[in-house]
Amino acid sequence: MTTPTPASAATPSAVTKGLEGVIAAHTRLSDVRGDIGQLIYCGYDIDELAGKVSYEEVVHLLHHNHLPNATELAQFKAVLAGYREIPQGVIDLITKLPKDCPPMHALRTGVSALGCYDTVADDDTMDAQRRKAQRLIAQIPVVMAYFHRSRQGLPLVHPDATLGEAANFLWMVDGEKPSAEKESTMDMCYVLHADHGMNASTFSARVTIATLSDMYSAITTAIGTLKGPLHGGANEGVIKMLQEIGSLDKVDAFIEESLAQKRKIMGIGHRVYKVLDPRAPHLKRMAQILSAKLGDPKWIQMSERIAGLMLEKKGLHANVDFYSATVYFSLGIPTDLFTPIFAIARTSGWTAHVLEQLADNRLIRPQSVYTGPVGLKVVPIAQR
Repeated sequence: MTTPTPASAATPSAVTKGLEGVIAAHTRLSDVRGDIGQLIYCGYDIDELAGKVSYEEVVHLLHHNHLPNATELAQFKAVLAGYREIPQGVIDLITKLPKDCPPMHALRTGVSALGCYDTVADDDTMDAQRRKAQRLIAQIPVVMAYFHRSRQGLPLVHPDATLGEAANFLWMVDGEKPSAEKESTMDMCYVLHADHGMNASTFSARVTIATLSDMYSAITTAIGTLKGPLHGGANEGVIKMLQEIGSLDKVDAFIEESLAQKRKIMGIGHRVYKVLDPRAPHLKRMAQILSAKLGDPKWIQMSERIAGLMLEKKGLHANVDFYSATVYFSLGIPTDLFTPIFAIARTSGWTAHVLEQLADNRLIRPQSVYTGPVGLKVVPIAQR
C-alpha cells in the first residue's frame, strides 16, 4: 500500500475538523462572539432586542437591515399574514402522513412540497426570491400546525390574519387564542432563535443556494440539518433528560453517573460560546416565571441544579436549548414540537442568509485531504 500524497495545496496540518475557526462568508446579519458571550443582530446586541421588539421587527431587521417604523411594521405584518394560506395539495399531503411521523420529517416534506406548487419556484430574480422568503416565513408555521392537528385527529384551525406570527401559531396549534403572556413568551423565543451566525443549518442553506438551486431546496436542507440532536434537536433531549431524572433529589446522582460514563448532558456547553450563552438568561427568567405561575417548579429547580453542577464540575454553561425546553414544556407544547418551533423562528435567518448569499454568490466548494491508499491494482474477479 502506497502512502498518499495530496494533490492539492491543502496539507493535513491545514485541515480543521468540523471547519472550526474557518471563515466561510462575510455577513451583515449576525455575529456570535463566543469568547465574551455576545450575540448581535445587524448591529443590535440580543440583550437590546429581547423584550423590546417583536419577532416581526427582527425579521424586518434581518431582511431590510433596519428596524421598521410603525407604518413599515404594519405593512410587513400584513404581507406575512397574507402569505399564510398554503396550497390544498400540500394540506392533503401533510394530513395524510402517518400519525407517528416525526414532526421534523413532516416539516421537511411539507416545505419541499410547497416548492412543487410554487409556479415561480425557479424564478431567480431577487424580487422573486424575497417574496419566496416571506412566503416561507409565513407558511412554515402553518404546515407544522396543520400536521400537528391532523395527527391528533382534530379539525384544522386556519390562520387568523389579525394575529402576529407567534400568536397565530399558538392559535392554530391549540385551537384557542393565546393569553398575552403566552404570546409574548413565544414571541421572545422566536426573537432569540431568529439567527445565530454561521451555524450548521445556516451554512447548509448557503451551500445549497450557492449552487443556484432554489429557495425551497435551501430551506429544506436547513431543516434536515437542524433536525440533528447536536443542533436543534438538543432541546427535546433536555426534557427527556429531566423526565428521566424525575425529581430534584436525584439530580446529583444522575450527573455523577453521567460524567463517570462520559454521557453528554443535553443543553450544556456550546460549540462557539466559551462563556454563558447570552440567550440563556432570557429563557431562564421566562422559565422561572412560568414555573412559578403553573405551580410546578421542579423542572426549573432541576435545571438550575444541573446547570450549577456542570459549571462547578466541568466549567460548562447552559445554552439556549437548556432553558427553552423548560419554557416550551411549561407552555404545554408537545416535546416533539420543540425543534419545529426552532425551525419556524430560524426561517427568518435562513432566508436572510440565502438572500445575502445570492447577492454576492460564489459556489461553496471546500477541498479535502485524501488519506486513503494509492497505486492499487485491479485483481481479476476470479482471483479475489
